[in-house]
Amino acid sequence: MRAVLDYCTGGTKRAVPAGTLVLQEGSRTGHLYVLLEGRLEVIKGDSVVAVLTEPGALLGEMSVLLEQPHTATVRAAADSVVYEFDDAAAFLRDQPAMALLIARLLAQRLNVANTYLADLMHQYAGQGNHLSMVGELLQSMINLPPTQVSPGSDRQSDPRI
Repeated sequence: MRAVLDYCTGGTKRAVPAGTLVLQEGSRTGHLYVLLEGRLEVIKGDSVVAVLTEPGALLGEMSVLLEQPHTATVRAAADSVVYEFDDAAAFLRDQPAMALLIARLLAQRLNVANTYLADLMHQYAGQGNHLSMVGELLQSMINLPPTQVSPGSDRQSDPRI
């Protein structure tokens, strides 16, 4: 992730005091953030799902690339410093090397998710419970057209259905 720091030009360096929200789940900002220092919590619903401390960690990239609202809230768990790009889409068009870095990061995340789901499918094969649908999920992820990307859960249904 530190390679991302080489592209932190043209944005704004911003101090983020502990407790401050950087991103709000469901909002649209068009902004991309890069953690320079500090500690940020990624919150989905009521749960902290990740803690970011590595300089170069990205925030808001999925929202920008999918042109959809932010999928999680990000809060400063300690005083932090981020680099903010107000017009992230323009920044990524002007910096194809940065866009490639983000594509690689997202591909790594997808690979981890696919590997995990394939392992679940293997572990629960033939069990006849709800985890048997993992194979269908993997297949749909492979064949999903870009316009249909909209994860849902039991708590929040897909508004397009």
